Amino acid sequence: MKLIVGLGNPGKAYAGNRHNIGFRCINRLARLHAISTKQRQCQAQVGTGQIAGTQVVLAKPRTYMNLSGKSLNSLMQRFRAGPDDIVVIHDDLDLPLGKIRLYQGGGSGGHKGLESIISCLESRDFLRIRVGIGRPPQGDDPVDYVLGDFTPAEEKVIAETLDTVSQTIACLLQEGVQATMNAFN
Repeated sequence: MKLIVGLGNPGKAYAGNRHNIGFRCINRLARLHAISTKQRQCQAQVGTGQIAGTQVVLAKPRTYMNLSGKSLNSLMQRFRAGPDDIVVIHDDLDLPLGKIRLYQGGGSGGHKGLESIISCLESRDFLRIRVGIGRPPQGDDPVDYVLGDFTPAEEKVIAETLDTVSQTIACLLQEGVQATMNAFN
């Protein structure tokens, strides 16, 4: 069983934000694999089903980004998952728009959602899929940028990226970490 968690902020006001790319990836996975994520438990929207023959839990924490670890910790207990069973999907300012990177372990890179998860789990040993949202224009506030919506031109790139993340998850479940890194990083 894999616990696949997309990071974001709950509510319609945040739905199109760059910071919510993790939620959007979970929404795409749920649609592609007919998994309803309407169930609420552990302060998250949750759905269970199968992807590539593997039992998965798709989750979107409802605790707001900076408290994501609180929800994920509860989900781990509820589904008896360890750090090796977790895949966290999150936005990344340091990657160009639409680029993705799969990696295991490491620090938070200043990402408050990851900081919360690392603190609550007392572990860094979980898989992450970084989804590039690019950097704000020179002089713009990074906080305003991540809480801003994608432009129409950016949305075209993101539509393809959501498909790539879905393919990455399927490959990860079928082929393992190293083969997926070789194929998608």
